[in-house]
Amino acid sequence: MIDPVDMAIVIVYFLILVGIGVVASKKIHTMNDYVLAGRSLGFWLFTMLMIGSVCSGMSLLGVSGLGYSYGWPTIWEQIFVPLSIAFCIVFFGVKIHGLAQEWGYLTIQDYLAHRFGSETALRSLSAVSGIIVSLIYLAGQYTAVSIVLMWLFGLPHWIALITGACIVTIYTVIGGLYAVTWTTLIQGLILIAGVLVMAPLVIMKAGGFMHINEVMAAQNPDFIRLWVDSGLFTPAYIFSFSLLLMVGLACAPHVINNVLAVKNASFFKWAPLVAFCIYGLVMFLLKFGGFAGRVLVSEGIITLPPVKNAGDFVFIYAIQSALPNIVLWGVFAVVVLAAVMSTTDRLMLTIGTYFSWDIFKSLIKPDATDRQVILVSRVSVAAAAILTVLMALDPPAMLVWLIWAGIGIMFATFAVPLLAGLYWKRATREGALAAMALGLVTSCLAGGLTYFKIMPLPVHFSLFGVLVAIAAMVIVSLMTPPTSPRVLEETKTGFFLK
Repeated sequence: MIDPVDMAIVIVYFLILVGIGVVASKKIHTMNDYVLAGRSLGFWLFTMLMIGSVCSGMSLLGVSGLGYSYGWPTIWEQIFVPLSIAFCIVFFGVKIHGLAQEWGYLTIQDYLAHRFGSETALRSLSAVSGIIVSLIYLAGQYTAVSIVLMWLFGLPHWIALITGACIVTIYTVIGGLYAVTWTTLIQGLILIAGVLVMAPLVIMKAGGFMHINEVMAAQNPDFIRLWVDSGLFTPAYIFSFSLLLMVGLACAPHVINNVLAVKNASFFKWAPLVAFCIYGLVMFLLKFGGFAGRVLVSEGIITLPPVKNAGDFVFIYAIQSALPNIVLWGVFAVVVLAAVMSTTDRLMLTIGTYFSWDIFKSLIKPDATDRQVILVSRVSVAAAAILTVLMALDPPAMLVWLIWAGIGIMFATFAVPLLAGLYWKRATREGALAAMALGLVTSCLAGGLTYFKIMPLPVHFSLFGVLVAIAAMVIVSLMTPPTSPRVLEETKTGFFLK
């Protein structure tokens, strides 16, 4: 039986998000307004947008679910995911923001096309790759949204998916980045406050840190180690895992595009540290909540649902046990939804932007007006929602695997062309094309080998794609004519930050 108060709380939350979209739509007059919020983001809006773009269903459900399943060897995630924001701002944002102000970039594809002199081939390959990996990543976010609605209202998975998709699609389509930014600010504040309250209560319900570690050690000594000797989370795997999270997320299309929207580059001075401290605290508390959930399950205090991704439900079921009669579940549902929706909307807007600006405007109809491009973007967002819901109908056994797959393909596809383009003057158009294409194909093939258990790999599959991309970039670039000195000067290429 659905509690009417819980239903009312969630409905009000959804209406607020849609209302923000309606208000934000009044500010949209150009594509620059829709995609970059008029390049007007202040320090806290930008910082929270970066946190919200990285924070996702992986953070609230996947992080705790991973801690529940594997214990302390997964703790490295709590360091390198928050570091991805700092990496993005320092190594990408500092340079690209200034270039975007000077040359009017709306997407990262604008930079790549300028730096490598490839208005058609590299722009289209990059845009299509960005759409593909964003769809994979987005499927994980919709899975997380459905988990919350299934838990709270007892909805079937497919109804929960459609419900969540409709809400996010409405305010993203209407309000663009203005709506995404303001909803992310609200969602971020709700998430931080909620986790600061909920996680300690779950840990206390499980008997505190000492008892949690004792129970985990009794179940499996590997649960309280920082790495294991075989299987997942060996030192080799952790090395690839750390690069995946720190660099892969930093170059993710929905994260890196945020640096184009900030109002003042001076915000880059403190934003990395502030974002790391805030998000790091949230991540550690959620991981410890997953540890506590293992104790609560083993002692029969909570029972997870009979589904293949049961571990992803551990934190919300632990909350339900820690405060069974005090707090309205609708309030906690809003906290969880705030986490998973803060990335979902940014991904959808990225997909719409890449298709409308980098494919429709740049390749199909160069004379399209801003009004036409915005319309195509909105239609693309809606289409992405439909396609992603279909992809998420049958989620993997753990939400985090789907999230990692998306990040891994982003890592292998974008990291090498971006870093080489910014800092290596000898990188050429042909090298960038080879690196991006081979990185994408190799990571997809290696990911397939892992997912279908055809061949176990000692490191995360994305590392193979990155290594192939590096080799392709270096070999092909050295075999082809260098980039024009004029372009290198215009794009401020080299081993310096300016």
